[in-house]
Amino acid sequence: MSFNKITIVGYLGRDPELRYTPQGTAVCNFSVATTEKRRNARGETEEHTLWFRVAAWGRQAEVANEYLAKGRQVYVDGRLRLEEYTDREGNLRLSAEVNASDIHFLGQRGEVANGTAERGDEINQADEEAEVVEIPKTASPRSGKKSGPKRAPAKEHAVDEELGIVEDGIPF
Repeated sequence: MSFNKITIVGYLGRDPELRYTPQGTAVCNFSVATTEKRRNARGETEEHTLWFRVAAWGRQAEVANEYLAKGRQVYVDGRLRLEEYTDREGNLRLSAEVNASDIHFLGQRGEVANGTAERGDEINQADEEAEVVEIPKTASPRSGKKSGPKRAPAKEHAVDEELGIVEDGIPF
């Protein structure tokens, strides 16, 4: 068995860019920075930042473009690909690129990079929409995704009816 999966929790380095393929599929590109602190040999704390180029596709790309902004914290699951390129000075460089399969918007309600809090409800609604659209078929019940009666398969509703279970609107 072979496996290529990466999870990134970091901050957007620039606003997302949305474009469409000739076939009409949405593609959203953005960069995410992760920073870790380490002690060097002299005992001094150093910060090391890694940059990832992320591409989201389809409806997830449209939602990401609408609600993400520079400075916003984001969680990304996807497949990692390393691309080689030559910089302007002729040095061979590596670029970490991620093809996103799942995106979650992080941070507190109303927290947006440009400082406006009025979009808080829309941002949280977009979080739920992204989860509904991009739930992988192999997601485990412990994946942290919210699931409610609206997302339950029809088969489960039939079982609920047979057992006499009545939905009371309690979220747990």
